[in-house]
Amino acid sequence: MEGKEEDVRLGANRFTERQPIGTAAQSQDDAKDYKEPPPAPLFEPEELTSWSFYRAGIAEFFATFLFLYITVLTVMGVVRSKEADGNTCKTVGIQGIAWAFGGMIFALVYCTAGISGGHINPAVTFGLFLARKLSLTRAIFYMVMQCLGAICGAGVVKGFQPKPYERLGGGANVVSDGYSKGDGLGAEIVGTFILVYTVFSATDAKRSARDSHVPILAPLPIGFAVFLVHLATIPITGTGINPARSLGAAIIFNKDKAWDDHWIFWVGPFIGAALAALYHQVVIRAIPFKSK
Repeated sequence: MEGKEEDVRLGANRFTERQPIGTAAQSQDDAKDYKEPPPAPLFEPEELTSWSFYRAGIAEFFATFLFLYITVLTVMGVVRSKEADGNTCKTVGIQGIAWAFGGMIFALVYCTAGISGGHINPAVTFGLFLARKLSLTRAIFYMVMQCLGAICGAGVVKGFQPKPYERLGGGANVVSDGYSKGDGLGAEIVGTFILVYTVFSATDAKRSARDSHVPILAPLPIGFAVFLVHLATIPITGTGINPARSLGAAIIFNKDKAWDDHWIFWVGPFIGAALAALYHQVVIRAIPFKSK
């Protein structure tokens, strides 16, 4: 028996772990020849003379345009069914709305990531700017193009279906009856935190250097995060977590109820994005504590 126990003990320790975990994995990563990319400058005037800068802005415009067009139509279809007989089961329902938002983000991030980074959301751009991943010049340009794209996307929907658009609410974000402004603000903060934290994790440069599959798969967790957040918060605010999406629908719908709580869909996402940037950069990556 002693001999067998010895064989078992030796067999269990004969082969080392091929994929270290925990602190062993961290030490192995530290040993790799990885260098933290330098922070983006606050202002970069040279960008203004580069075609790639404007191409990236155009990509953000068209991505947000398509995002609003598909998602607003999906929301209107569900509201139409509910208005007709009080039953959303005949259409895609809340789950379908969540899939439309998440699926479009997955597809559009995949298409535009190599051109502009695939932000499609001022809150994402804001979070990445706070982490010094892009300059202030580029961040402002992206946000403007995203908002213009969202306005045009919602505008095309209204142009095709003017009467149904007005009657069905135009996909505008509002705090639902039975919920307070604080409830709506909290939902937007937490929802955007989840999204932006996922963006940071999925596009982390160190993970990309270590695992070659990470950049290819990045759109999947980002889209899935959007899907899950929508499942949770559609009943509360209709789910904003994207100020451009909320602004585009509000401007084209242009009714008092769309503007009454509109500030929530800017303040909440920006706070959530800032918290996600702080958490990822300071706690997860510990960048301020790394030696120069």
